Amino acid sequence: MAVVLICALDPDERLELLVEALAPRHVVVVDDGSGSDSAGVLARVRRRGATVLAHERNRGKGAALRTGIAHVRAAHPGADIVTADCDGQHRSQDVAAVEAAIVPGAIALGERRFTGAVPVRSRVGNSVARSLFALASGVRVGDAQTGLRGLPSDALPWIAAVPGDRFDHEQRVLLEASRRRVPLRGVPIATIYLAGNASSHFRPLVDSARVVAPLLAPIGRFLALGAACFALDALLVVALSAVLGVAGIAAVLARAASGAVHFAAGRRWVFVATGGVRAQARRYALLAAGTIAVGATALQLAVAAGAALLPAKVGIDLALAAATYLAQRFGVFAPVQDPTPTTEPHPQRLEHQ
Repeated sequence: MAVVLICALDPDERLELLVEALAPRHVVVVDDGSGSDSAGVLARVRRRGATVLAHERNRGKGAALRTGIAHVRAAHPGADIVTADCDGQHRSQDVAAVEAAIVPGAIALGERRFTGAVPVRSRVGNSVARSLFALASGVRVGDAQTGLRGLPSDALPWIAAVPGDRFDHEQRVLLEASRRRVPLRGVPIATIYLAGNASSHFRPLVDSARVVAPLLAPIGRFLALGAACFALDALLVVALSAVLGVAGIAAVLARAASGAVHFAAGRRWVFVATGGVRAQARRYALLAAGTIAVGATALQLAVAAGAALLPAKVGIDLALAAATYLAQRFGVFAPVQDPTPTTEPHPQRLEHQ
């Protein structure tokens, strides 16, 4: 039976009700710097048999998760963990469903369907998070922000080492899982928002920026790599032209060299790809040839239609950069897919106003 880990900041009676409903599972509550108004709830939870760990000040959900994981690894060696929230969004039966989906070497995610009375910011925010996570990792999940997760004991050492003290930690865990080719198994759970999710401690601007930053990092690395390879290509053209005296041959050799650097660095630094290098190199070469052909054709057509050369080239290059990133993310360096089937959705959903 897994240990249930709950990170709590200023919890109310809903924490007590959840702990009661989770019996006989052992529950570890990390009090992340709650005020005195929650002392009674935490005391009653402790009397119900839960282990309550406390941070003297608020350090963030990521820090609280690491505190809880460290305790479970020391006090319950070999135990799996189910993480849950204390604000009424997670039912005991959903915790049980995620617990049942835990298998070694995979992470189970409680996936909400966001149907019914769901706050607009939550619906839109999760949709954006899912899309950005797919762009960053090449892995599609149904709920990129769920706090209900099943963590197998063999994954706890690397999860505990993932950086981030705030809400960004959970996003970073998913990114690290994708890099490690750890399957993410979706488990349908109820979609519950009480009073418009008023009890949430998530700050829309500050915490959204923290969550989005690691998702945009691969795109930033891709753009930086492209700029560096463009500069390398230009330098090699000048140098090889001086040595060979033939600009055409110099351009071909320079493009081949910068392309090889772009492939190798992109594979390792941007997409963190595994799998057959030769197959990926062939796909990359076909993509590069196609990109050159499309770019040249589009530029010729644009100029023929009366467009100014420089603005047309900039616009076409930007569009091709976006298309190239998508083609490399989901084609050239597509991650190995999880052979384990995702749990089929069940029709039952619970929505609260």
